[in-house]
Amino acid sequence: MNTPDTKPISKTEPWMWNSGSLSITESVEDEETKVHRAVSVFQFYVQPWLAELVGSTLFIFTGCMSVIENPLDTGSLQPALAHGLALGIVIALFGEISGGHFNPAVSVSVCLIGGLNVILLLPYITAQLCGGLIGASLAKVISPPNNYFNTSGAAFNTVKDSDQVGPAVVAEVVMTLFLTMSVCMGAVNGKTRTLLAPFCIGLTITADVLAGGSISGACMNPARAFGPAAVAHYWTYHWIYWVGPMAGAVLTGTLIRLMLGDEKIRLLLK
Repeated sequence: MNTPDTKPISKTEPWMWNSGSLSITESVEDEETKVHRAVSVFQFYVQPWLAELVGSTLFIFTGCMSVIENPLDTGSLQPALAHGLALGIVIALFGEISGGHFNPAVSVSVCLIGGLNVILLLPYITAQLCGGLIGASLAKVISPPNNYFNTSGAAFNTVKDSDQVGPAVVAEVVMTLFLTMSVCMGAVNGKTRTLLAPFCIGLTITADVLAGGSISGACMNPARAFGPAAVAHYWTYHWIYWVGPMAGAVLTGTLIRLMLGDEKIRLLLK
């Protein structure tokens, strides 16, 4: 018999303790889920955007400086080597994070063949254009004023009259086709993907600049054109460096989707 001073032991107390334990466990699991979700968002959205921003800045800064400080007796050799080497390096550094595009035309072509989620296309292009602005601004800050203004701030000024427009557009289409084909086949297409992709892509840039630099300036990259043009306020025939590269990117995507891609990418005759 229980005395008045003795409290009866409730049979529900163990159950209440277990309920509290379960509540604590569920709370911990909820916190872990939130942390995991935040990490996933960072790795899927934020980190690739930052990689494209930083990589585009470094690449375009190097490209602009190679043009601004280019001695007259080297012709296209210095810009060709600087652009090719810089692009190969930043692809090797950031390729595993964002894919290493640093070029709106490349992002469009990769998206067309299924190598980039369409949700990320606009953020990628935004990061690349911002990187172009930052890189071109840094080049202006450290360049001697005479060299900067003599080269239009590394903006593309090769086309000076309407007779040059047609050849320049065709050159940009073909050279961008070559570049985006190197990216898509060398880094995305499963059957032809290679560890040498950064090297091949950098060499493609070098070859294109050496081949077509005197015709259009060999841009192949709207972000590379946009940054210097905005900073130097040089917009003459700027549209060429959007229309040509984007057309080349669409051609690459079409060719790979219809005929050249592996079974996972190709739409015909799987």
